[in-house]
Amino acid sequence: MIEQQVASATPPAGRTWAERVRRFVRPRRRWCWGTKLVVTASAGWLLFVLCHLLASGRAALWAPIELIPPLLFLVVPALLLVVAPLARPVRWRVMSLLVVTALLGAGRSGINYATLWYDPPPAGPAAITVAAWNTQFWDQDWRTADGDRHSPGFYAYLHELDADVYLLTEYLYVNTQAGDMRAQRWTADLALRIDKLAELRREFPGYHVAVSGEQITLSRFPITAQRGLDLRPWLPPDQREIPVALRDWPEGYTVETLRTDLDVNGTTVSFYDAQIAQPPLEWRLYDAEARDSARAKTLRREASFLAIGADVAANPHPVVLAGDLNTSPAMGVRRLLPERLVDRTPALSSLYPATYLAGTAELWRIDWLYTSPDVTVHRYDLPGARGLSDHRAQRMVVSVS
Repeated sequence: MIEQQVASATPPAGRTWAERVRRFVRPRRRWCWGTKLVVTASAGWLLFVLCHLLASGRAALWAPIELIPPLLFLVVPALLLVVAPLARPVRWRVMSLLVVTALLGAGRSGINYATLWYDPPPAGPAAITVAAWNTQFWDQDWRTADGDRHSPGFYAYLHELDADVYLLTEYLYVNTQAGDMRAQRWTADLALRIDKLAELRREFPGYHVAVSGEQITLSRFPITAQRGLDLRPWLPPDQREIPVALRDWPEGYTVETLRTDLDVNGTTVSFYDAQIAQPPLEWRLYDAEARDSARAKTLRREASFLAIGADVAANPHPVVLAGDLNTSPAMGVRRLLPERLVDRTPALSSLYPATYLAGTAELWRIDWLYTSPDVTVHRYDLPGARGLSDHRAQRMVVSVS
């Protein structure tokens, strides 16, 4: 009897690390289907977020997946937190996991957290106004039955922005004779080069004009230098050849960013007017042709960012980069921009800034503003497009310190 009591009083052998993990994860009673669903969905979303953080902006095959609405990085864990209490055996563990998942994805959600505490400094007398806008095929009203009709309020809207410097993109028309671009992929034969310089000089007397490819800069300040950033040094060899339809307009293929150096009150400031190619839209990654297309488009987008990065790195002047990067907050390709450039999102007053419009719906942000640290942003707004474009304009008041 004494031996039995001594044996029963002996503490159990220490559990191994694997046993402790198994005991923490495995419930003490059988899970119901609701618990299994909540646990599976929560673990699955955590795995997706981790894969996204690792692959976004690095793997071409992940590029179509990056098209998910950025808000999902907060909405999905929030919805799962609502039903997590139903998983009673492991509810606290699941809720803790979901909080961690939300924190991991918070930076990709598009929420401008800094607007809650950041207050831009007031503008001084030397501040200037800059407007950046994707015009959506200039003043062409291509969405109507008569695709060659022009929007009468186009120049009135530009005047309403009242900027010292305009960074405008899609300075071209759709060739409606080549087909309906809404029913097919964009190809070089759909691009129609335009010349609106006479109209611009009439509408904006005294402004200086720089053009390269689809980018155009208007400036009250003298232009000291201008050039389009050629993508070809960063493109793979099979993408360097200019399409036949653009042989008479090579910049329409080789340039996605226009650099214009301006003499702003005695200081040379470099303005980069960018419109990066759209990300891959093809989801059929089981198809070899779709995978090749996704890879080609991803490499072209990366070449644009690398061209900007190389030019900014060698540029001693203050820098303002603004335009349509065709990149949502969920996409990691912005990591290719040089560390010298500062994201000026905190200067926006909106908690969820959205620039991409689908009719009356404001979806998410794809237009951005970056500057070098010696450029101060005093005000940053996103005016509506008056139905002229599927992009909001960006309007900012800046000065050089």
